[in-house]
Amino acid sequence: MDFNFSVIAGKVIHQVIHANMQECVRRVGDAYLAHEAKKTVNPDSYFLLFPDRPRDRIIALPASLSGQDGVSGIKWISSYPNNVSRGFPRASAVLVLNDIDTGYPFACLEASIISAARTAGSAVLGARWMTGQPRVRSLGIVGNGLIARYIYEFLMGTGWEVDEVILHDLVPAEAERFAREVCQRDRHRKIVTVPDVETAVRSSELLVLATVAPAPYIHDPGLFAHNPVVLNISLRDLAPEVLLASHNIVDDVDHVMKANTSPHLTEKRAGNRSFVNGTIAQLMQGTAKVDRTRPIIFSPFGMGVLDLAVGRWVYEAAVSSGQDVRISDFFFDLSR
Repeated sequence: MDFNFSVIAGKVIHQVIHANMQECVRRVGDAYLAHEAKKTVNPDSYFLLFPDRPRDRIIALPASLSGQDGVSGIKWISSYPNNVSRGFPRASAVLVLNDIDTGYPFACLEASIISAARTAGSAVLGARWMTGQPRVRSLGIVGNGLIARYIYEFLMGTGWEVDEVILHDLVPAEAERFAREVCQRDRHRKIVTVPDVETAVRSSELLVLATVAPAPYIHDPGLFAHNPVVLNISLRDLAPEVLLASHNIVDDVDHVMKANTSPHLTEKRAGNRSFVNGTIAQLMQGTAKVDRTRPIIFSPFGMGVLDLAVGRWVYEAAVSSGQDVRISDFFFDLSR
């Protein structure tokens, strides 16, 4: 039995993921299908909250994925919004992978990149299955931080065609920076920044919500009269009246109905979950379909099995190329 322990740094993880974004998306899709087939264990996320710092939190996402690439593990991810004003990212994370047979951990990976990549992979899958084609006239992105960048890069890296990009951020300089430093100008006819969220919503055929909003601020269903596809990644931007007027797809019905997400608030308002029309895995399997006569909203809560699927793939790539830091005596009792 090999009891080596590998540490895999963010630079390596970035290289593996950005070298093959299509494979990353495929791994996320396979994890969704495994979850739908009940080949996963994905308990509720556990939130470490601080009464004196209500905006800060650290979240534990334990999970297990069976099958040929079976693995268990946990992502430990912090969100400290004030970090942005200090000049470094809001989120930091590690992912620990455990052997499916012995339970021994065999790797620790920098996980902010894995988390962003699996979120982007989920967004691309949602966009693909809800639009039906990898092309839109206009892509709106509300909230222009790290997650938005990854979603944009994954859309571009998997061959999407976008005529116009519309950017909005509460900090206008962030939208300008995104337009200047992130957007691939040769891939678009037009790139604009707009001063208000209403303009971004009305102008977008595919809309990405990637903010840190703690509560809904978009209340008017009329903003969505043009029936866009909405990737509700940040989960708390939309008020219940918007979801009730829309066709709703989620990743996992039980998981998304908590922590005052938009679907959770909608369940409280409606008293039921009948506004949910299916899961992303059901769309992939063909057992659910989208209704294009209404706005289509994808609200993925984000599941630990997605981190495991991407993390296991990255681990294998890093080890096979000799880019992991191997610690042979990590478990002292086994090394004597």
